[in-house]
Amino acid sequence: MALSVWLHNGDPAQPSTAGAAAALRQALRQAAVQVQAEPQGGGYGIMLFAQAGAPLLERLHALTTSACVLAVGCEPLSPATMWRVLQAGACDVLLYTDAQACGAQVLARLQRWHAVQAQLASPAVSGWLVGDSPCWRALLHGVVEVAAFSTSSVLITGETGTGKDLIAQAIHRLSGLAGELTVLDCSTLAPELAGSEFFGHERGAFTGAVQARDGAFALADGGLLFLDEVGELPLAMQAQLLRVVQEQKYKRLGSNTWQPSRFRLVCATNRELEAEVARGGFRADLYYRIAAWRCRTPSLRERRSDIPALASHFLRQLADGRDYALDPAVRDYLLARDYPGNVRELRQTVARIWHRHCGPGPITLGDIPPDERPAGEPPWPDAQFMAAIRQALDRGQSLGRIGQAATDAAIRLALEQEHGNNQRAALRLGVTDRALQLRRKAQADSAKTSPDAPGAESSRPG
Repeated sequence: MALSVWLHNGDPAQPSTAGAAAALRQALRQAAVQVQAEPQGGGYGIMLFAQAGAPLLERLHALTTSACVLAVGCEPLSPATMWRVLQAGACDVLLYTDAQACGAQVLARLQRWHAVQAQLASPAVSGWLVGDSPCWRALLHGVVEVAAFSTSSVLITGETGTGKDLIAQAIHRLSGLAGELTVLDCSTLAPELAGSEFFGHERGAFTGAVQARDGAFALADGGLLFLDEVGELPLAMQAQLLRVVQEQKYKRLGSNTWQPSRFRLVCATNRELEAEVARGGFRADLYYRIAAWRCRTPSLRERRSDIPALASHFLRQLADGRDYALDPAVRDYLLARDYPGNVRELRQTVARIWHRHCGPGPITLGDIPPDERPAGEPPWPDAQFMAAIRQALDRGQSLGRIGQAATDAAIRLALEQEHGNNQRAALRLGVTDRALQLRRKAQADSAKTSPDAPGAESSRPG
Protein backbone atom coordinates (compact mmCIF):
# COMPACT_ATOMS: atom_id res chain seq x y z
CA MET A 1 0.00 0.00 0.00
CA ALA A 2 1.45 3.36 -1.07
CA LEU A 3 2.14 5.93 1.62
CA SER A 4 0.05 9.08 1.44
CA VAL A 5 0.53 12.44 3.14
CA TRP A 6 -0.79 15.97 2.78
CA LEU A 7 1.63 18.89 2.76
CA HIS A 8 0.53 22.31 4.04
CA ASN A 9 2.50 25.58 3.98
CA GLY A 10 1.69 27.30 7.26
CA ASP A 11 3.56 30.50 6.28
CA PRO A 12 2.79 30.97 2.55
CA ALA A 13 4.08 34.55 2.57
CA GLN A 14 7.57 33.42 3.59
CA PRO A 15 9.95 32.63 0.68
CA SER A 16 11.74 29.98 2.73
CA THR A 17 8.61 27.88 3.23
CA ALA A 18 7.39 28.26 -0.35
CA GLY A 19 10.66 26.95 -1.78
CA ALA A 20 10.95 24.19 0.80
CA ALA A 21 7.37 23.03 0.16
CA ALA A 22 7.96 22.63 -3.58
CA ALA A 23 11.30 20.84 -3.11
CA LEU A 24 10.03 18.54 -0.36
CA ARG A 25 6.94 17.65 -2.36
CA GLN A 26 9.13 16.63 -5.29
CA ALA A 27 11.49 14.58 -3.10
CA LEU A 28 8.60 12.66 -1.52
CA ARG A 29 6.99 11.93 -4.88
CA GLN A 30 10.31 10.55 -6.10
CA ALA A 31 10.16 8.21 -3.07
CA ALA A 32 6.72 6.99 -4.27
CA VAL A 33 4.82 8.89 -1.56
CA GLN A 34 1.46 10.29 -2.65
CA VAL A 35 1.41 13.99 -1.69
CA GLN A 36 -1.87 15.88 -1.38
CA ALA A 37 -1.89 19.65 -1.65
CA GLU A 38 -4.33 20.46 1.15
CA PRO A 39 -5.04 19.02 4.62
CA GLN A 40 -7.31 15.99 4.47
CA GLY A 41 -9.45 14.55 7.24
CA GLY A 42 -7.31 12.07 9.21
CA GLY A 43 -4.18 10.33 8.00
CA TYR A 44 -0.74 11.92 7.98
CA GLY A 45 0.27 15.49 7.28
CA ILE A 46 3.25 17.83 7.05
CA MET A 47 3.11 21.49 8.06
CA LEU A 48 5.99 23.72 6.99
CA PHE A 49 6.47 26.99 8.87
CA ALA A 50 8.95 29.78 9.47
CA GLN A 51 7.72 31.37 12.70
CA ALA A 52 5.72 29.55 15.39
CA GLY A 53 3.43 32.38 16.45
CA ALA A 54 0.11 31.93 18.23
CA PRO A 55 -2.03 31.79 15.01
CA LEU A 56 0.15 29.04 13.54
CA LEU A 57 0.14 27.01 16.78
CA GLU A 58 -3.64 27.28 16.95
CA ARG A 59 -3.94 26.19 13.33
CA LEU A 60 -1.58 23.28 14.03
CA HIS A 61 -3.66 22.26 17.05
CA ALA A 62 -6.84 22.25 14.93
CA LEU A 63 -5.19 20.04 12.29
CA THR A 64 -3.74 17.56 14.79
CA THR A 65 -7.14 16.73 16.25
CA SER A 66 -7.77 14.65 13.14
CA ALA A 67 -4.34 13.82 11.75
CA CYS A 68 -0.80 12.87 12.74
CA VAL A 69 1.13 15.99 11.72
CA LEU A 70 4.89 16.39 11.28
CA ALA A 71 5.99 20.00 11.76
CA VAL A 72 8.95 21.16 9.65
CA GLY A 73 10.66 24.43 10.55
CA CYS A 74 12.20 26.20 7.58
CA GLU A 75 14.14 28.73 9.69
CA PRO A 76 16.24 28.23 12.86
CA LEU A 77 14.13 27.40 15.93
CA SER A 78 15.01 27.66 19.59
CA PRO A 79 14.47 24.58 21.80
CA ALA A 80 11.64 26.41 23.60
CA THR A 81 9.87 27.04 20.27
CA MET A 82 10.25 23.39 19.26
CA TRP A 83 8.67 22.32 22.55
CA ARG A 84 5.73 24.68 21.97
CA VAL A 85 5.19 23.20 18.51
CA LEU A 86 5.23 19.69 19.96
CA GLN A 87 2.83 20.68 22.74
CA ALA A 88 0.47 22.13 20.15
CA GLY A 89 -0.05 18.59 18.86
CA ALA A 90 2.71 17.86 16.36
CA CYS A 91 3.93 14.25 16.36
CA ASP A 92 7.50 15.44 15.76
CA VAL A 93 9.44 18.59 14.83
CA LEU A 94 12.13 18.64 12.13
CA LEU A 95 14.43 21.40 10.91
CA TYR A 96 14.57 21.77 7.12
CA THR A 97 18.07 21.70 5.66
CA ASP A 98 17.58 20.43 2.11
CA ALA A 99 14.88 18.45 0.33
CA GLN A 100 16.72 15.14 0.14
CA ALA A 101 17.78 15.03 3.79
CA CYS A 102 14.42 16.23 5.06
CA GLY A 103 12.60 13.90 2.68
CA ALA A 104 14.52 10.91 4.05
CA GLN A 105 13.59 11.89 7.61
CA VAL A 106 9.93 12.36 6.68
CA LEU A 107 9.83 9.04 4.81
CA ALA A 108 11.31 7.14 7.77
CA ARG A 109 8.66 8.56 10.10
CA LEU A 110 5.83 7.86 7.69
CA GLN A 111 6.98 4.25 7.36
CA ARG A 112 7.19 3.83 11.15
CA TRP A 113 3.78 5.42 11.74
CA HIS A 114 2.25 3.30 9.00
CA ALA A 115 3.77 0.13 10.53
CA VAL A 116 2.43 1.06 13.96
CA GLN A 117 -1.05 1.69 12.55
CA ALA A 118 -0.97 -1.67 10.78
CA GLN A 119 -0.12 -3.41 14.06
CA LEU A 120 -2.86 -1.50 15.90
CA ALA A 121 -5.37 -2.70 13.32
CA SER A 122 -4.15 -6.31 13.47
CA PRO A 123 -6.14 -9.03 15.30
CA ALA A 124 -3.28 -9.32 17.81
CA VAL A 125 -4.21 -5.86 19.10
CA SER A 126 -7.70 -4.86 17.99
CA GLY A 127 -9.17 -8.28 18.75
CA TRP A 128 -8.02 -8.22 22.38
CA LEU A 129 -7.43 -4.64 23.49
CA VAL A 130 -10.82 -3.01 22.96
CA GLY A 131 -11.38 0.73 23.11
CA ASP A 132 -11.04 3.97 21.17
CA SER A 133 -10.70 6.61 23.89
CA PRO A 134 -7.71 8.97 23.53
CA CYS A 135 -5.89 7.65 26.62
CA TRP A 136 -6.37 4.04 25.52
CA ARG A 137 -5.19 4.75 21.96
CA ALA A 138 -2.12 6.51 23.34
CA LEU A 139 -1.33 3.49 25.53
CA LEU A 140 -1.69 1.03 22.65
CA HIS A 141 0.48 3.20 20.40
CA GLY A 142 3.27 3.07 22.99
CA VAL A 143 2.80 -0.67 23.54
CA VAL A 144 3.14 -1.39 19.82
CA GLU A 145 6.26 0.76 19.56
CA VAL A 146 8.04 -0.87 22.49
CA ALA A 147 6.93 -4.40 21.59
CA ALA A 148 7.60 -4.41 17.86
CA PHE A 149 10.54 -2.02 17.61
CA SER A 150 12.60 -2.70 20.74
CA THR A 151 13.68 -5.48 23.08
CA SER A 152 13.44 -3.35 26.24
CA SER A 153 12.07 -4.62 29.49
CA VAL A 154 8.67 -3.12 30.29
CA LEU A 155 7.04 -2.11 33.57
CA ILE A 156 3.23 -1.92 33.42
CA THR A 157 1.59 0.09 36.18
CA GLY A 158 -2.04 0.79 36.93
CA GLU A 159 -4.93 0.02 39.21
CA THR A 160 -6.26 -3.49 39.75
CA GLY A 161 -8.51 -4.70 36.94
CA THR A 162 -7.25 -2.35 34.23
CA GLY A 163 -5.85 -5.03 31.90
CA LYS A 164 -2.15 -5.17 32.74
CA ASP A 165 -2.06 -8.89 31.93
CA LEU A 166 -3.62 -8.26 28.51
CA ILE A 167 -0.92 -5.68 27.75
CA ALA A 168 1.76 -8.24 28.66
CA GLN A 169 0.14 -10.81 26.34
CA ALA A 170 0.05 -8.23 23.53
CA ILE A 171 3.74 -7.46 24.01
CA HIS A 172 4.51 -11.16 23.69
CA ARG A 173 2.44 -11.52 20.50
CA LEU A 174 3.99 -8.43 18.91
CA SER A 175 7.59 -9.16 19.93
CA GLY A 176 8.05 -12.01 17.44
CA LEU A 177 9.64 -14.23 20.07
CA ALA A 178 10.03 -17.93 19.35
CA GLY A 179 9.50 -18.90 22.98
CA GLU A 180 6.39 -19.02 25.12
CA LEU A 181 4.84 -16.52 27.49
CA THR A 182 5.67 -17.58 31.05
CA VAL A 183 3.56 -15.98 33.79
CA LEU A 184 4.51 -15.86 37.46
CA ASP A 185 2.24 -14.16 40.00
CA CYS A 186 4.60 -12.83 42.67
CA SER A 187 1.74 -12.22 45.12
CA THR A 188 1.04 -15.96 45.41
CA LEU A 189 4.60 -17.17 46.01
CA ALA A 190 5.19 -18.94 49.32
CA PRO A 191 8.54 -17.75 50.75
CA GLU A 192 9.89 -21.29 51.14
CA LEU A 193 9.06 -22.20 47.52
CA ALA A 194 9.81 -18.91 45.75
CA GLY A 195 13.34 -20.00 44.80
CA SER A 196 12.06 -23.18 43.19
CA GLU A 197 9.38 -21.27 41.24
CA PHE A 198 12.04 -19.02 39.72
CA PHE A 199 15.11 -21.26 39.45
CA GLY A 200 13.67 -24.78 39.41
CA HIS A 201 15.32 -27.54 41.44
CA GLU A 202 17.14 -30.83 41.21
CA ARG A 203 15.79 -34.03 42.67
CA GLY A 204 16.47 -34.11 46.41
CA ALA A 205 17.31 -30.40 46.62
CA PHE A 206 14.94 -30.08 49.57
CA THR A 207 12.38 -32.16 51.42
CA GLY A 208 9.62 -33.09 49.00
CA ALA A 209 11.68 -32.55 45.83
CA VAL A 210 11.09 -36.04 44.51
CA GLN A 211 12.00 -35.12 40.96
CA ALA A 212 13.77 -32.36 39.03
CA ARG A 213 11.65 -29.43 37.93
CA ASP A 214 12.15 -26.45 35.61
CA GLY A 215 11.47 -22.99 37.03
CA ALA A 216 10.30 -19.79 35.37
CA PHE A 217 13.76 -18.86 34.09
CA ALA A 218 14.06 -22.13 32.18
CA LEU A 219 10.51 -22.01 30.84
CA ALA A 220 10.92 -18.42 29.63
CA ASP A 221 14.14 -19.05 27.69
CA GLY A 222 13.66 -17.62 24.18
CA GLY A 223 10.31 -16.11 25.16
CA LEU A 224 8.82 -13.59 27.55
CA LEU A 225 8.74 -13.74 31.35
CA PHE A 226 5.81 -11.83 32.85
CA LEU A 227 6.12 -11.13 36.56
CA ASP A 228 2.73 -9.99 37.81
CA GLU A 229 2.64 -7.96 41.04
CA VAL A 230 6.44 -7.68 41.04
CA GLY A 231 6.20 -5.21 43.93
CA GLU A 232 5.34 -8.12 46.25
CA LEU A 233 8.75 -9.77 45.86
CA PRO A 234 10.82 -9.83 49.08
CA LEU A 235 14.16 -8.03 48.98
CA ALA A 236 16.20 -11.24 49.00
CA MET A 237 14.40 -12.54 45.90
CA GLN A 238 14.77 -9.14 44.23
CA ALA A 239 18.55 -9.46 44.53
CA GLN A 240 18.52 -12.92 42.95
CA LEU A 241 16.24 -11.76 40.13
CA LEU A 242 18.54 -8.81 39.41
CA ARG A 243 21.55 -11.10 39.04
CA VAL A 244 19.77 -13.35 36.54
CA VAL A 245 18.55 -10.38 34.52
CA GLN A 246 22.09 -8.95 34.42
CA GLU A 247 24.03 -12.14 33.72
CA GLN A 248 21.37 -14.08 31.74
CA LYS A 249 22.16 -17.31 33.53
CA TYR A 250 21.01 -19.15 36.66
CA LYS A 251 21.50 -22.34 38.67
CA ARG A 252 18.77 -24.72 39.74
CA LEU A 253 18.38 -25.26 43.47
CA GLY A 254 20.69 -28.13 44.39
CA SER A 255 22.80 -27.76 41.23
CA ASN A 256 26.28 -26.39 40.59
CA THR A 257 25.73 -25.97 36.85
CA TRP A 258 24.98 -22.59 35.31
CA GLN A 259 22.16 -22.60 32.75
CA PRO A 260 21.75 -19.84 30.15
CA SER A 261 18.39 -18.12 29.81
CA ARG A 262 17.59 -15.24 27.49
CA PHE A 263 14.12 -13.81 27.83
CA ARG A 264 12.26 -10.55 27.53
CA LEU A 265 11.13 -9.30 30.91
CA VAL A 266 7.74 -7.64 31.48
CA CYS A 267 6.61 -6.75 34.99
CA ALA A 268 3.35 -5.36 36.36
CA THR A 269 2.36 -3.78 39.64
CA ASN A 270 -0.40 -1.70 41.18
CA ARG A 271 2.07 -0.26 43.67
CA GLU A 272 3.99 3.01 43.38
CA LEU A 273 7.44 1.45 43.01
CA GLU A 274 9.22 4.81 43.15
CA ALA A 275 7.79 5.31 46.64
CA GLU A 276 8.81 1.75 47.53
CA VAL A 277 12.35 2.49 46.36
CA ALA A 278 12.42 5.67 48.45
CA ARG A 279 11.38 3.86 51.62
CA GLY A 280 13.70 0.90 50.96
CA GLY A 281 11.02 -1.67 50.13
CA PHE A 282 12.20 -2.18 46.53
CA ARG A 283 15.74 -2.24 45.17
CA ALA A 284 16.59 0.82 43.10
CA ASP A 285 18.96 -1.12 40.82
CA LEU A 286 16.26 -3.68 40.03
CA TYR A 287 13.68 -0.95 39.46
CA TYR A 288 15.81 0.73 36.80
CA ARG A 289 16.42 -2.66 35.17
CA ILE A 290 12.73 -3.57 34.86
CA ALA A 291 11.49 -0.05 34.04
CA ALA A 292 13.46 0.56 30.83
CA TRP A 293 10.04 1.38 29.34
CA ARG A 294 7.01 2.26 31.41
CA CYS A 295 3.35 2.25 30.49
CA ARG A 296 0.31 2.90 32.66
CA THR A 297 -3.05 1.28 32.05
CA PRO A 298 -5.78 3.92 32.58
CA SER A 299 -8.64 3.28 34.98
CA LEU A 300 -12.12 2.82 33.56
CA ARG A 301 -12.98 6.25 35.00
CA GLU A 302 -10.54 7.74 32.48
CA ARG A 303 -12.01 5.88 29.50
CA ARG A 304 -15.75 5.78 30.16
CA SER A 305 -16.48 6.24 26.44
CA ASP A 306 -15.05 2.72 25.93
CA ILE A 307 -17.69 1.10 28.16
CA PRO A 308 -20.24 0.31 25.37
CA ALA A 309 -17.55 -1.25 23.15
CA LEU A 310 -16.15 -3.26 26.08
CA ALA A 311 -19.62 -4.45 27.07
CA SER A 312 -20.33 -5.60 23.50
CA HIS A 313 -16.95 -7.36 23.41
CA PHE A 314 -17.69 -9.23 26.65
CA LEU A 315 -21.18 -10.19 25.44
CA ARG A 316 -19.65 -11.58 22.24
CA GLN A 317 -17.25 -13.69 24.31
CA LEU A 318 -20.05 -14.96 26.56
CA ALA A 319 -22.32 -15.70 23.59
CA ASP A 320 -19.71 -17.73 21.66
CA GLY A 321 -19.17 -15.07 19.03
CA ARG A 322 -22.78 -13.98 18.53
CA ASP A 323 -23.62 -10.28 18.69
CA TYR A 324 -26.24 -9.00 21.11
CA ALA A 325 -27.28 -5.36 21.09
CA LEU A 326 -27.71 -3.31 24.24
CA ASP A 327 -31.04 -1.59 24.80
CA PRO A 328 -30.34 2.17 25.04
CA ALA A 329 -31.50 2.17 28.67
CA VAL A 330 -29.04 -0.63 29.51
CA ARG A 331 -26.28 1.25 27.73
CA ASP A 332 -27.04 4.35 29.81
CA TYR A 333 -27.07 2.25 32.98
CA LEU A 334 -23.62 0.82 32.23
CA LEU A 335 -22.25 4.28 31.42
CA ALA A 336 -23.61 5.83 34.62
CA ARG A 337 -22.47 3.05 36.94
CA ASP A 338 -19.28 3.22 38.99
CA TYR A 339 -16.62 0.50 38.60
CA PRO A 340 -14.15 0.47 41.50
CA GLY A 341 -12.77 -2.79 40.07
CA ASN A 342 -12.34 -1.20 36.63
CA VAL A 343 -12.65 -3.34 33.48
CA ARG A 344 -12.68 -6.57 35.47
CA GLU A 345 -15.75 -5.37 37.38
CA LEU A 346 -17.44 -4.26 34.14
CA ARG A 347 -16.95 -7.74 32.73
CA GLN A 348 -18.44 -9.33 35.82
CA THR A 349 -21.39 -6.93 35.63
CA VAL A 350 -21.98 -7.78 31.97
CA ALA A 351 -21.72 -11.50 32.79
CA ARG A 352 -24.40 -11.24 35.48
CA ILE A 353 -26.69 -9.40 33.06
CA TRP A 354 -25.97 -11.92 30.28
CA HIS A 355 -26.81 -14.96 32.39
CA ARG A 356 -30.25 -13.48 33.16
CA HIS A 357 -30.94 -12.84 29.46
CA CYS A 358 -32.88 -15.38 27.41
CA GLY A 359 -34.00 -15.66 23.82
CA PRO A 360 -33.21 -13.42 20.85
CA GLY A 361 -33.25 -9.64 20.84
CA PRO A 362 -31.27 -7.00 22.71
CA ILE A 363 -30.19 -7.01 26.34
CA THR A 364 -32.98 -5.21 28.23
CA LEU A 365 -33.49 -3.56 31.61
CA GLY A 366 -35.13 -6.68 33.00
CA ASP A 367 -31.83 -8.53 32.58
CA ILE A 368 -30.17 -6.29 35.20
CA PRO A 369 -30.21 -8.10 38.57
CA PRO A 370 -32.80 -6.47 40.88
CA ASP A 371 -30.29 -5.69 43.61
CA GLU A 372 -28.11 -3.78 41.13
CA ARG A 373 -30.82 -1.55 39.67
CA PRO A 374 -30.61 2.19 40.42
CA ALA A 375 -33.24 3.75 42.66
CA GLY A 376 -34.20 6.19 39.90
CA GLU A 377 -33.13 7.33 36.47
CA PRO A 378 -29.35 7.98 36.37
CA PRO A 379 -28.75 11.73 36.80
CA TRP A 380 -27.61 13.85 33.90
CA PRO A 381 -25.59 15.99 33.63
CA ASP A 382 -23.45 13.63 35.67
CA ALA A 383 -20.21 14.21 37.57
CA GLN A 384 -18.00 13.53 34.54
CA PHE A 385 -19.85 16.13 32.45
CA MET A 386 -19.65 18.71 35.22
CA ALA A 387 -15.92 18.01 35.67
CA ALA A 388 -15.32 18.63 31.95
CA ILE A 389 -17.19 21.96 32.10
CA ARG A 390 -15.29 22.97 35.23
CA GLN A 391 -11.97 22.20 33.50
CA ALA A 392 -12.97 24.30 30.49
CA LEU A 393 -13.90 27.23 32.75
CA ASP A 394 -10.64 26.88 34.66
CA ARG A 395 -8.80 27.17 31.33
CA GLY A 396 -10.59 30.42 30.55
CA GLN A 397 -12.92 29.16 27.81
CA SER A 398 -15.95 31.31 27.01
CA LEU A 399 -19.55 30.11 27.13
CA GLY A 400 -19.76 30.23 23.34
CA ARG A 401 -16.58 28.19 22.92
CA ILE A 402 -17.74 25.58 25.45
CA GLY A 403 -21.12 25.27 23.73
CA GLN A 404 -19.54 24.99 20.28
CA ALA A 405 -17.05 22.37 21.48
CA ALA A 406 -19.87 20.34 23.09
CA THR A 407 -21.90 20.51 19.87
CA ASP A 408 -18.96 19.47 17.71
CA ALA A 409 -18.08 16.60 20.06
CA ALA A 410 -21.69 15.36 20.12
CA ILE A 411 -21.80 15.33 16.31
CA ARG A 412 -18.48 13.53 16.05
CA LEU A 413 -19.41 10.88 18.63
CA ALA A 414 -22.87 10.27 17.16
CA LEU A 415 -21.34 9.73 13.72
CA GLU A 416 -18.73 7.37 15.18
CA GLN A 417 -21.38 5.34 17.02
CA GLU A 418 -23.52 5.13 13.86
CA HIS A 419 -20.50 4.26 11.69
CA GLY A 420 -20.77 7.45 9.64
CA ASN A 421 -24.48 7.08 8.82
CA ASN A 422 -25.73 10.71 8.73
CA GLN A 423 -29.44 9.82 8.96
CA ARG A 424 -29.11 7.62 12.05
CA ALA A 425 -26.74 10.11 13.70
CA ALA A 426 -29.26 12.91 13.10
CA LEU A 427 -31.98 10.80 14.72
CA ARG A 428 -29.82 10.28 17.81
CA LEU A 429 -29.06 13.99 18.01
CA GLY A 430 -32.70 15.01 17.59
CA VAL A 431 -32.14 17.06 14.42
CA THR A 432 -33.07 16.59 10.79
CA ASP A 433 -30.80 14.86 8.32
CA ARG A 434 -30.43 18.15 6.40
CA ALA A 435 -29.61 20.13 9.54
CA LEU A 436 -26.82 17.72 10.44
CA GLN A 437 -25.39 17.90 6.91
CA LEU A 438 -25.29 21.71 7.15
CA ARG A 439 -23.60 21.57 10.57
CA ARG A 440 -20.96 19.14 9.29
CA LYS A 441 -20.28 21.41 6.29
CA ALA A 442 -19.93 24.39 8.60
CA GLN A 443 -17.49 22.42 10.76
CA ALA A 444 -15.37 21.48 7.74
CA ASP A 445 -15.31 25.07 6.47
CA SER A 446 -14.38 26.35 9.93
CA ALA A 447 -11.49 23.88 10.22
CA LYS A 448 -10.09 25.11 6.90
CA THR A 449 -10.40 28.84 7.53
CA SER A 450 -10.20 29.36 11.29
CA PRO A 451 -6.98 28.57 13.19
CA ASP A 452 -8.98 28.29 16.41
CA ALA A 453 -11.65 25.88 15.23
CA PRO A 454 -12.72 23.79 18.23
CA GLY A 455 -14.34 20.95 16.37
CA ALA A 456 -12.92 18.02 14.52
CA GLU A 457 -14.63 15.25 12.60
CA SER A 458 -12.48 12.35 13.65
CA SER A 459 -9.84 11.20 16.07
CA ARG A 460 -6.12 11.50 15.64
CA PRO A 461 -4.48 8.24 14.60
CA GLY A 462 -2.53 6.30 17.11
